Amino acid sequence: MEKKPFVPGSRRPNNNGPQRRGANTQKDLYAINEHIRAREVRLVGDNVETGIYSIQEAIRIADDLGLDLIEISPNAAPPVCKILDYQKFLYQQKKHQKEQKAKATKVVVKEIRFGPQTDDHDYNFKLKHAMGFLQEGAKVKAYVFFRGRSILFKEQGEVLLLRFANDLEEYGKVEQMPVLEGKRMIIMLSPKKK
Repeated sequence: MEKKPFVPGSRRPNNNGPQRRGANTQKDLYAINEHIRAREVRLVGDNVETGIYSIQEAIRIADDLGLDLIEISPNAAPPVCKILDYQKFLYQQKKHQKEQKAKATKVVVKEIRFGPQTDDHDYNFKLKHAMGFLQEGAKVKAYVFFRGRSILFKEQGEVLLLRFANDLEEYGKVEQMPVLEGKRMIIMLSPKKK
């Protein structure tokens, strides 16, 4: 199939290929060219004079530039349109969404495990790690694991977790007080905002 050169004033062919039925593509989000239903539009962009134009005039300007008229804000009165290459516009939108997603903060939860009779050396070692995790911005989930008959020492486990939370008071705040879930007593700490 031979490609025809683009002639200003003619409509650009849609070379996107066949679409799967029911496929939710980004193309559905923006009305372009003849698909814009408004009578008047506010035209914005780099290579055009900003103002309110009739839809026919706006499409003619886009044609003269060999670009597409894209409705970027359909709820405005009148709708806001921009003259751009539609494929390039979609690419920019995808790129922008990807950047936003990357900037979104991911919550990391670090776990620290104790026994009901953890000695001071182990306790201090784990406390130091928890301080580091909270300073990095991660949440800390500390728990005491009770094996067999050690469930009898659940008060001891609760005291240990409350001491742990108290020692980390300047680095994080308690999100959830000690709760017994099965054979574990859990406390959640989240980092303090700087």
